[in-house]
Amino acid sequence: MRLEAVLVEIGSVAVAVSGGVDSVTLAALAHRVLGPDAALMVHAASPAVPAEATARVRAEAARAGWSLRVIEAGEFSDPAYRANPVNRCFFCKTNLYGAIARVTDRTMASGANLDDLGEYRPGLDAAAEHGVRHPYVEAGLDKAAVRRLSRDLGLGAVADLPSAPCLSSRVETGIRIEPEVLAFIHAVERRVGAALGAGGDAKRAVRC
Repeated sequence: MRLEAVLVEIGSVAVAVSGGVDSVTLAALAHRVLGPDAALMVHAASPAVPAEATARVRAEAARAGWSLRVIEAGEFSDPAYRANPVNRCFFCKTNLYGAIARVTDRTMASGANLDDLGEYRPGLDAAAEHGVRHPYVEAGLDKAAVRRLSRDLGLGAVADLPSAPCLSSRVETGIRIEPEVLAFIHAVERRVGAALGAGGDAKRAVRC
């Protein structure tokens, strides 16, 4: 598999794991191909990350035996991020990759796939500045291929997760990002999802 060859070529890797299908699947494969000594998973807990995503990462790490570090990226201490400009994701990822680089000197890898290249993704600029590798892109995998891989790896529930941008994406550009507002948004989404019966259906998403 071309993707496995990319991971072997990278060698010692730190996979940025947000808790979504792309990053969890990449982490699972990296662990399987490289082993716990060479593959480190790093998750940034944050007010912008739903608690369910953090719990999912911790649960999968415990189940599969990943080497996992849970860190704070520090984006909420960055005035540029809190100002919520149109390129907010650049500042988010800049803080994330900077924080990962402070805990390990391994090559960083993200779960970006080919479909992401066709969208406005300022976070990819931050990745380029930090030398982050994108194994899915290098192996020519799009979102559908990632979902198939996830199923092949036995990650059935993960494979069907809907795309889930961070909670800050719900806030209109130019309106300051506040942790309390994100917590409120998440609570509303969970309540509406439960009312609509989406809470137990990984294929359905509710966003404010």
